[in-house]
Amino acid sequence: MKKSAVIFGVCALFAVIAAFTFPGKELPYNLKVGTPEIKSITSLAFGPDGILFIGDSKSASVFAVNTKDASSSELQSINIAGIDKKLAATLGTTEDNLSILDIAVNPISKRVYLAVQSGDGTPVLLSIEGESFVPVSLKDVEFDAVALNNSPAEDAKDGRGRPLRVSSISDLGYADGKLMVSGLSNQEFSSTFRSIPFPFTNAQDYASLEIFHAAHGRYETTSPIKTFTTAEVNGKNYLIASYTCTPLVLFPMDELKAGTHVKGRTIAEMGSGNQPLDLVSMEKDGKSFLVMANSNRPVFRVDFADIEKFQGSLTEPVTANYATEGVDFVSIPMTNVLQLDKMNDDTMVILQRKSNGSLDLWSTEESGNLLK
Repeated sequence: MKKSAVIFGVCALFAVIAAFTFPGKELPYNLKVGTPEIKSITSLAFGPDGILFIGDSKSASVFAVNTKDASSSELQSINIAGIDKKLAATLGTTEDNLSILDIAVNPISKRVYLAVQSGDGTPVLLSIEGESFVPVSLKDVEFDAVALNNSPAEDAKDGRGRPLRVSSISDLGYADGKLMVSGLSNQEFSSTFRSIPFPFTNAQDYASLEIFHAAHGRYETTSPIKTFTTAEVNGKNYLIASYTCTPLVLFPMDELKAGTHVKGRTIAEMGSGNQPLDLVSMEKDGKSFLVMANSNRPVFRVDFADIEKFQGSLTEPVTANYATEGVDFVSIPMTNVLQLDKMNDDTMVILQRKSNGSLDLWSTEESGNLLK
């Protein structure tokens, strides 16, 4: 036998041994490598270890993408004036041809991620580096996906002719190993809260929700949560949710189980003619607060101590224009806040249309009055 043939045979043998001895690296959270078919990016939320959940209302699915952005870093101030103009320049379009649909802060790296949609509906995911925008590739990435059971059909419409599929996902969150999804289903009681184990399995626990909507003067089961957070109130974990026109409602987390119908406790009516846009829980100087951005009101702040003291529930109509009732809250003199997210316990990042028309992204360590 020729020497070259022997060498080739030995190399081939080692290759076979290596294939069995050193198999491909197992990916975290049962992810796989590929290109997710994301049709829209309407909601963002971070899970563990740099995993970014992407809510895609158009396909009624949630994608988990490994950003590999899991290195801890110090908080950096953000102050980007005219962010829409700068984004448009980066993407080769005009500011009136794009929308920032959501922002999310990676709790590990403190890096801000943006969900941007162009005028033709193309979704774009970017992160912020200083004042630069870095495209986040969604090609050949580690990901997994879950399609939401019983989501509204693509052609389903409400009584006013508005498409229902867009409300299949209204907000996302993550806590205690579970992805939380609020939105609508195609069931009779369509307002739905889903709790989905992560890593994803075939399990999808979802509960239908009912609230007393004081501004409407009735109980409702078809209005989706617009934005939510979770927090401990008097030693018990709650989903804290806000709806259009603008009730604030508590749902005990331990009651939101598969197949249940849960009636929430309405603790505040914060005024009709308004839609909540974002809701986060914050802490400062030993006090805890809810901070809410609104479509037609200033930013609201609610002290958790007031929530804990309020033991009742609103069950009577509060129908006068802009009337409020229930838990006290403070209107912070800051308007046209479109998005916000938590950077750390006492610092937020805020997307705001300023009075001069400029769309700015900034962090609140520059203004400590929000949590006083």
